[in-house]
Amino acid sequence: MFVSARSFEEYRAMFSLTDRDLSLRILDCPGGAAGFVSGAGERGIDAVAVDPVYGSDRERLGELALKENEHKHQELLERREDFVWTWFDGPEQYTRSRSRAARAFAADIGKRPERYVAGSLPRLPFAERSFDLVLSSHLLFSYGRQLSEDFHRRSLLELVRVSRWQVRLYPLFLHADSRRYPALDRMRAMLAGYGVTSRVERVEYAFFRGEPEALILECAERSALPKDEPEPVADTGSHDPVRWRHLESPARSGGLP
Repeated sequence: MFVSARSFEEYRAMFSLTDRDLSLRILDCPGGAAGFVSGAGERGIDAVAVDPVYGSDRERLGELALKENEHKHQELLERREDFVWTWFDGPEQYTRSRSRAARAFAADIGKRPERYVAGSLPRLPFAERSFDLVLSSHLLFSYGRQLSEDFHRRSLLELVRVSRWQVRLYPLFLHADSRRYPALDRMRAMLAGYGVTSRVERVEYAFFRGEPEALILECAERSALPKDEPEPVADTGSHDPVRWRHLESPARSGGLP
């Protein structure tokens, strides 16, 4: 796994984000060096990223992502036929877009460090239902061979725990061979046991040669999560470095779209 720098526009396509979705409080988990939170800030969108790499070396992440792009560019030129060129029109556009996102990330994490929180699945440093919409890409399911089913189970429940409305995950296939994650149905059945309904939706984004699908989890009506999972953080003031504005606004306490 490496530090990626996907753009705000890629996120919109990966997760089929509408303008209404972008009016909500959003968590990007894991964020890496993506430009989503930076682009969100420019548009007045309330978004936070969490990633274990947002520690003491966070200032170097943009530089590392740029180096990764340089390495990836040569690979794209040599293996162009192994990728899908419908979103990007070729390796040059890919590299330009990712490099631009990495630079935007580097500038934003320096200017708004409170929007980039150090933390990792399967236990996040946020209170229960801290976010309306949680986005998660290229970790769960993608690394299904490296990460156990138990890690997937606990991580999915944790993403549900911090969401008030939805969790969206992309892609649903293994990074190694583009086959759908084999335990996906078991994960969906497990979530259904806690009142979390789910559906698979096709999205207008593709790069690797797997089915361009996202998993949508409906969290609003969920039941209590198992006792052996991480408990909600009780004191948001001492544990959470970002103010939960939506919890302070009576207008945001009702139903979501």
